[in-house]
Amino acid sequence: MSELTYRRVHHAPPELLFDCMTQPEHLAHFWGPAGTHTPIDNIVVDLRPGGAFRTTMVNDADGSTYTMRAVYVEIRRPELLVWVEADVEGGMRTTITFVDLGDGRTEVVTHQTNVPEAYLSAAARAGFATSLDRFDAYLATIHKGA
Repeated sequence: MSELTYRRVHHAPPELLFDCMTQPEHLAHFWGPAGTHTPIDNIVVDLRPGGAFRTTMVNDADGSTYTMRAVYVEIRRPELLVWVEADVEGGMRTTITFVDLGDGRTEVVTHQTNVPEAYLSAAARAGFATSLDRFDAYLATIHKGA
């Protein structure tokens, strides 16, 4: 098992970014890599330690689905989100830190531990990067100055 870290600076305040990552009505607009979509009815957010976070992405090409099941471990709005996916070999842990840069921008650091080999490939990492691109595009539609 290994670790991955993704960093991205967004032109939005941490409160908005935190809300986008924790509210189904936002998540439905960007959750998942390019070539997938996640209907709002496929998203469960029980935002409390021990609460469920579940999404089912739909492949746009063939309709196949992929469900992610996680449990929130730590929640500190607007600076920190931590969840664990017990279904993923080794129990992959995702920590998202929202760092206010003080100029209307926020650095979002996504750190994953116990990452299975399949998620470490260049293709998997590129897919994750498209999720971040989709997040940026969505933010631009809802936040002036994005």
